[in-house]
Amino acid sequence: MGVNPHRVHRAASMADVARRAGVSAQTVSRVVNDRPHVDAATRARVLEALEALGYRRNPAAVSLATGSYRTIGVVASTLTAHGPVLALDGMTEEVARHGYSLALCPLRAPTVAAVSEAVASLVGSGVDAVVLGVETELMQAMPRPLVPGLPVVVMDGEGSTEEPAADSDPAPGLLAAMAHLADLGHRQLRHLAGPSDSATARRRRELWSTFCTERGLDVVEPLVTDWSAASGFSAGTALLRTDPDVTAVVAANDQVALGFVRACADAGVRVPDDVSVVGFDDVEYADVAVPRLSTVRHDLREVGRRAVRQLLHDLGVLPEAPQWPVPSEFVLRESTAPPATRPRQQWSNSYPGTPRGSSSRSR
Repeated sequence: MGVNPHRVHRAASMADVARRAGVSAQTVSRVVNDRPHVDAATRARVLEALEALGYRRNPAAVSLATGSYRTIGVVASTLTAHGPVLALDGMTEEVARHGYSLALCPLRAPTVAAVSEAVASLVGSGVDAVVLGVETELMQAMPRPLVPGLPVVVMDGEGSTEEPAADSDPAPGLLAAMAHLADLGHRQLRHLAGPSDSATARRRRELWSTFCTERGLDVVEPLVTDWSAASGFSAGTALLRTDPDVTAVVAANDQVALGFVRACADAGVRVPDDVSVVGFDDVEYADVAVPRLSTVRHDLREVGRRAVRQLLHDLGVLPEAPQWPVPSEFVLRESTAPPATRPRQQWSNSYPGTPRGSSSRSR
């Protein structure tokens, strides 16, 4: 009788491995689960049989036997911004170190119903714990507990009283950056802020406002951006129009800062000769921008790694919980300088596209 070409290939079972190795199914189970009481020669035969037959453990069977799926779920509100992507990269690295995997569920909308749906989807597919990448206000509106007995860590800007917050502390780095600008002689630090509905943006804005007030610097209403370079360019263009003698800008993040630098280039405004610029995040291209961007560094990959370690601690896998928050630091590069000693020429009426003043103007 010929072989049926349409026959479905059956995955190897423990019984198949046991027959090939000449041992019991119980012995195969001990080897698969790395249990003791199997001599070296027998273990070697079983491992050879596992490899030869391509045996793969059934995740559902493993979870039933161990009570663990060895999977961390992630609810992601966005993967277009720099921060969430780096944090996710750190999570991926950390779960792999501990023999776990990630299950990602993008959030279809920033609503309570959407978050509940995403969490339910992850729980239904089999996860041991969940990282929630949602803003503070949304978490405050969520019912508690999200899922009884399910460890949760929240990646947001302000933390939560119910769940651990995986976050970095912007204060050390941002305060050092603004002190650097003030010490250079800048009397006004204009702020290109992040979205008004973002807890992260609010924290940075509050730090900026408090610092300026305490140092006796002018506090002018910030221009709001959406974290993107394009919005930094638009806000920067508007700022240069309305305040042509601005000397220092503190941006919500590096994308906004680099968008502002581009607006300066289009206007013939030199960075840092005419305007000093500080960003936030220390993205990879901050160190190769022209000029190299001074910025606040916070290790978002480390935030992601610690989020996983927090959940593994809550699950009883790791003995110690990580420390929160992850500190930030100021990185001084080439985009800051003392303010110019002479007032600059005003805008040309033909702007945009026409530099203000000449390219050889003196300071």
